Amino acid sequence: MVDEMNVTVPIPRSIPSVTVSGARLFAHFSYLQVLDVLTTLAFLLAGVQEANPLVRWSMLAFGTPLQGLVAVKMGALLLALLCWWRGRYALLRKANVFFSFLVAWNLFCLILGLASRVRP
Repeated sequence: MVDEMNVTVPIPRSIPSVTVSGARLFAHFSYLQVLDVLTTLAFLLAGVQEANPLVRWSMLAFGTPLQGLVAVKMGALLLALLCWWRGRYALLRKANVFFSFLVAWNLFCLILGLASRVRP
């Protein structure tokens, strides 16, 4: 025989917002830039072409994909640092969301690139 228990859980009237410091936002941004470089290099090795014309140009101009990606990422980090110093945390949050999706997209492209190489 199963006893039914009535459990009442209080629901808070408001959910407290989570605040993240500017330093932490910049750290997240930096981490996402490293992930973007690694996933981009991985999908290039899998035979997938870079879609961003600026990054494609940079990879050609600097001689190797790694040097081109590092140059672009250094520019991105400088812009993020400027956002942090000027207190533009909302913009930094949006950039973090964008690059989170970008890294996921890179992984998707990597899987597609590797799947096209597999022959049954």
